[in-house]
Amino acid sequence: MNTKTYQPKHKDIERDWHLVDADGQVLGRLASQISLFLMGKHKAKYARHMDMGDYVVVTNAAKVKLTGNKLSQKVYYSHSGYPGGFKETKLSKLMVDMPERVIEKAVYGMLPDNRLRKARMKRLKVFKADTSRYNDKFQKGKEK
Repeated sequence: MNTKTYQPKHKDIERDWHLVDADGQVLGRLASQISLFLMGKHKAKYARHMDMGDYVVVTNAAKVKLTGNKLSQKVYYSHSGYPGGFKETKLSKLMVDMPERVIEKAVYGMLPDNRLRKARMKRLKVFKADTSRYNDKFQKGKEK
């Protein structure tokens, strides 16, 4: 019997591709599902100190569902670091202009705030419509 804990190596990491359709799905639940794929928590060899996650392609970002009054009340805040550099962006305006950014911001907030977050976010590909340039990565019957 082997009593040693398995420690994955960088060469052992296998990254899969997951296709997620955002049409009619609630934003928060969708973001938490995507973040689990990006972190690799669905894998048996998961190690929290390594970037074990997969690639995630999200389509139909413009058709994501928002609950409650978020569309009219939610506001995103940012600051440039300069005096007077405070900016507000309403969710309703962001959904019209860049619906991809709404999903990216939600997933970004669901990922742990550590050194691996930036690399994990690079593997997230979000598209406004039904088509994407990553269709060749998915084989028939392998979609999530």
